[in-house]
Amino acid sequence: MSKPIVAIVGRPNVGKSTLFNAIAGETISIVKDTPGVTRDRIYADCHWLDMNFTLIDTGGIEPDTNDVILAQMREQAETAIATADVIIFIVDVHQGLVDSDFRVADMLRKSRKPVVLAVNKVDSFKKYGNDVYEFYNLGIGDPMPVSASSRLGLGDLLDEVAKHFGAEQLEDEEDDDRPRVAIVGKPNVGKSSIVNKLAGENRVIVSDIAGTTRDAVDTSVVYQGTEYIFIDTAGLRRKSKIKEDLERYSIIRAVAAVERADVVIVVIDASEGITEQDAKIAGIAHERGKGIIVAVNKWDAIEKNDKTIYEFTKKVRNTLSFMQYAEIVFISAVTGQRLNKLFETIDMVRENQTLRVQTGVLNEIITEAAAMQQPPSDKGKRLKIYYTTQVAVKPPTFVLFVNDKSLMHFSYTRYLENRIRESFGFRGTALKFIARERTGKDGK
Repeated sequence: MSKPIVAIVGRPNVGKSTLFNAIAGETISIVKDTPGVTRDRIYADCHWLDMNFTLIDTGGIEPDTNDVILAQMREQAETAIATADVIIFIVDVHQGLVDSDFRVADMLRKSRKPVVLAVNKVDSFKKYGNDVYEFYNLGIGDPMPVSASSRLGLGDLLDEVAKHFGAEQLEDEEDDDRPRVAIVGKPNVGKSSIVNKLAGENRVIVSDIAGTTRDAVDTSVVYQGTEYIFIDTAGLRRKSKIKEDLERYSIIRAVAAVERADVVIVVIDASEGITEQDAKIAGIAHERGKGIIVAVNKWDAIEKNDKTIYEFTKKVRNTLSFMQYAEIVFISAVTGQRLNKLFETIDMVRENQTLRVQTGVLNEIITEAAAMQQPPSDKGKRLKIYYTTQVAVKPPTFVLFVNDKSLMHFSYTRYLENRIRESFGFRGTALKFIARERTGKDGK
């Protein structure tokens, strides 16, 4: 089930980053009293009551500005609005209602998205209560008093936000068992061209201008009797040549698409090679435990010898060292080379995502692994693994009952993961491990 996306928008310097940090529960955004400090959107996975959602922090919207940075931030905020399911529109009770607030409210009305109006910096309702009512003039709903810095009113605000999450839509998506495949990557690597070739028609606008895809587009493709839903992520909303901007836009688009997908295809430009930005985008899918395929596009444009594929694969593996399990396919959207291989790989990855390992067999492998390489110890105390069981799929998730989970070092978890992969493959999917403590004799 995909998580709803909530975007915090407003003019510069009204407290967006402070509110973001208060809801996310940790300091992620830089907070400063200078408008324009939050240059890029930053996202966090958040939890409220029994609901999970993704929160996006945006650069401030300055509706009429010639300032290049502020104009770029406005573009980013517009992208966030297009991506979001619910918008928190934040205003400042100290500054009062200003013209720019009306312009932002107009922009939000046009988006037709649910908007929750948060009036920030209300540390005392007794003192500022009448000032809060002034914001009814925006005509965008009931103003909710909050103080992000003092964490006041956040519960009521989140309750209001959660009302707009649309349970029916989420349930529909959960009941839909068609494979959902997100195509992500930097702008202009050929994402739309791949979808068009797979669909056999021009469903998505393709252009050499990075960012001509404005919003995520779902395309249905039937291959050998199975219907696949391809989610093509948008690049940019503007013809920007500033590399940093390209990165910011593509990251947030990827988050939105990855949330809705089972399998993620990370598209890389063969002529450019793999970059750190590709790794960042792939990391979004990895963190969320999705199935991952790396599609090296424009392979037809590369001069090749008998070692080219081997060398390119090695570079991809080095840059994506945190996800060695990813499948790699070399394709060309222009010629159609190996595009059919994508469907086979998607099916294989989905099968591995839902693979279940019998508990008896799993414990044999873990016991054998522990005998081959002794578990770590600290101050004379050694890690003991009493019992292991698989508790979930998508991604396959394993719980290890141990004597002391602080001894369960990352490197040893990686070692056990490698042993499990040697036995069962799990190609193309992340694996998740949870250590739980059992105390007493024999861990009972």
